[in-house]
Amino acid sequence: MNYQGNQYSKTYYYVHTGHRIGLDRFRRASAILKGLDADITLLSSDYRIAQVAYKYGIKKAVGLDVVRNIPQIAKNGDRLILDSDEANPIMLEDMKQYFSTFIHLSNDTIAVDEQFFNARNEKTVKLTYFFGDDDYEKDLEKNIDFIADLKPHLQLGFYYFLDYEDVLREKFEHCYDFEEYEDMILETEILITCSPQAVLDSLASGGRPIYVQREDYVHDMDEVFEGLNIPIIKKYNKSDLNMILGSILEHRYGNLVDKSNIIKKKIQVELNLN
Repeated sequence: MNYQGNQYSKTYYYVHTGHRIGLDRFRRASAILKGLDADITLLSSDYRIAQVAYKYGIKKAVGLDVVRNIPQIAKNGDRLILDSDEANPIMLEDMKQYFSTFIHLSNDTIAVDEQFFNARNEKTVKLTYFFGDDDYEKDLEKNIDFIADLKPHLQLGFYYFLDYEDVLREKFEHCYDFEEYEDMILETEILITCSPQAVLDSLASGGRPIYVQREDYVHDMDEVFEGLNIPIIKKYNKSDLNMILGSILEHRYGNLVDKSNIIKKKIQVELNLN
């Protein structure tokens, strides 16, 4: 039964987050939801981030264990935006039948918070390193020689172990706490990061991002980054990093502005939002 247009139908936005996948999808969702300014409830596979989602301009958020639990919250005929690769083809087909409107975002979707595009801050920090919001295997520390001699500031992640944070704080002159991510983006001139979303946020704010491809991360953003002329480093290649840093001030990045609005306009049309 299709309830599209019925006053009782609701709209949900599900994001896959967690200690082995990070928060890139959440940051993307935050940018999209703030841009839409509509009555949409965020569903997250992690209760912890759902509890603090309001700090990121998200009015409603609910934590779920797994993607299969979405029907425990959403009803037949509701509308769903899905940002996850957890569902198999059969489950995706079931979702298409269950929801009156079903939007499945691709991994290379681009969405950036307007605050970064509108940034007018002076870049007071020369260099910051952000490995990502997840580091379950403590790979940052294992590969610390990659950036140690550069003496960068360090952005800590959301899913870092408490004792691990203490170890990292001893190795860097300054560490941004998780809650200071936005400040870090706005203040940092050169950002070396393994987070695809941080690359986009930095570029939007006028920064000069360098992307480091983690072995445990997919390569879905390769084409996007090539189009934006983002420097990419693989396997923590120190020589490549030094070469990029040597010419970073002359490096010409692509234009991100128009690309960021495409997904918001698409969702507005498909959900019939004014």
